[in-house]
Amino acid sequence: MKNLSAIIEALLFIHGEPLSFSKLAKLTKKSENEIKESATFLTASLKDENSGLFLLENDDSLELSTKPEFSSFIEDLIKDDFESNLSPASLEALTIISYLAPISRAEIDYIRGVNSSFMLRSLLLRGLISRKPDPKRSYIYLYEPTFNLLKFLGISSVKDLPNYEKYHNLLKTYQEKENNEKEKKSKQDE
Repeated sequence: MKNLSAIIEALLFIHGEPLSFSKLAKLTKKSENEIKESATFLTASLKDENSGLFLLENDDSLELSTKPEFSSFIEDLIKDDFESNLSPASLEALTIISYLAPISRAEIDYIRGVNSSFMLRSLLLRGLISRKPDPKRSYIYLYEPTFNLLKFLGISSVKDLPNYEKYHNLLKTYQEKENNEKEKKSKQDE
């Protein structure tokens, strides 16, 4: 049970948004009851004063969050980040979104090789990107550049970005190749 709890914690951390019990069961190849039991164990282990996180449960989903007592530290970090210039990591995420929108956080994370949750929140707060539910998968959000970003850059469309067609097509080809490989692997696993 400990190992499954650790797996659930890792999945929730990297996903950065709620995951349903059924999705967690599918990812871990365990039953929903096992997921619920492990979530109970994870909730108890996160209550330790040495953890800054806690587990939220809403209906049939779980999400990892920070403990409310640390909110002032988090607010200071966000204010500092918001008042400073965009970091190279934020610019990287913003570039990926600009050239590949609409794009999910998981796809951004895959391209960058790291969790982008914090960067995406910062870009959302700044009004440089927006998110909307994916019409094909209601539990996934898609990110897009906003009109504020276009105004800030002084362009009328993302197509006015340098070498847009070249990089957009290159990234789309890469994205399609990865999706095809995932589908093949998924079919092999069935």
